[in-house]
Amino acid sequence: MHSLFPAKSILQDTFAYRISHSPSDQKPTESPQKRLFSTWSAVDDVKSKANSLSDEAQKEIAKASAAAQAKTGQIELFSAQYYAACTFGGLAACGLTHTAVTPLDLVKCRRQVDSKLYKGNFEAWGKIGRAEGLRGIFTGWAPTFFGYSAQGAFKYGGYEFFKKFYSDLAGVDAAYRYKTSLYLAASASAELIADVALCPFEAVKVRMQTTIPPFASSTFGGISIITGKEGTAGQIPYTMMKFASFETIVEAIYGYMPRNKSDYGKGVQTGVSFAGGYLAGILCAIVSHPADVMVSKLNANRQPGEAFGAATGRIYKDIGFTGLWNGLVLRIFMIGTLTSLQWGIYDSFKVFMGLPTTGGAAPPSKQTASS
Repeated sequence: MHSLFPAKSILQDTFAYRISHSPSDQKPTESPQKRLFSTWSAVDDVKSKANSLSDEAQKEIAKASAAAQAKTGQIELFSAQYYAACTFGGLAACGLTHTAVTPLDLVKCRRQVDSKLYKGNFEAWGKIGRAEGLRGIFTGWAPTFFGYSAQGAFKYGGYEFFKKFYSDLAGVDAAYRYKTSLYLAASASAELIADVALCPFEAVKVRMQTTIPPFASSTFGGISIITGKEGTAGQIPYTMMKFASFETIVEAIYGYMPRNKSDYGKGVQTGVSFAGGYLAGILCAIVSHPADVMVSKLNANRQPGEAFGAATGRIYKDIGFTGLWNGLVLRIFMIGTLTSLQWGIYDSFKVFMGLPTTGGAAPPSKQTASS
């Protein structure tokens, strides 16, 4: 009788290869995980090289900082040398950043004058580039650089001076209790002086950007044509918000952090300045935007011999309240980025010169306040 199951010899012949060749005898194949790990290794290698380059750059910056401090000596706080360093830091912070965003500023100003001129930034840059080339996209860069370099120098240097001046007048305890009012007063005082330097350049810049073709071919040629007195309209509230909100925001950030400002390294302090500057820039854009729109309209549409008040009233009737907010979103992005970069550059320069960063000072001790 035949069995229902295969014989032993048949099973051995059928599975002999599998039995005689165990998994340990087989040649291992490269797994997908191994290939993935090799990719991760390449990424880690790139990161390692980037970190080493960053470390080398930081060492070179540290060497340059040490050399600069050795040449200038230890800068005493609130000395003439201190205010000179702050003035130069403000010049670099404002001049470079405002010039870098000239293409954004060009589109913003033209859309404030005529909201239907362009649908968006890229369309605007495309049209300008095709008609005028790259130079057209940077229309107004020269008065921007000269004007905002001068304004930044007086604004930051003046703010440091007036903040100390008003603090000494008020006394240590009162200066801390009413610090926001002190920041507003110091920034307004500094901006009054800074605007004297800025206004002629700002008026030339706006008219270059809002008249097609530009009314002047050079910065100083444009200054000889106009005086630009109307340019101060939006700057003082802008600067007051810029400095007062920055100081308040930075103090709040350090208040949420577990340690005092002095316990953190310069890198962290500069990062706080950058973050505080961006938030302050958003507030600056909102507060000063209506005046900024009106300045653009005045520079583009003010009739010869027309009084300032009459021109303002006529333009307001044409655009209404909502027209004062044309281009706000773009300006928030631009001013937020500008302000954060300015505070980052300014405080980085102060650190480079061995000076403390701005804002976040601890409250005065009771002994100091009572003395």
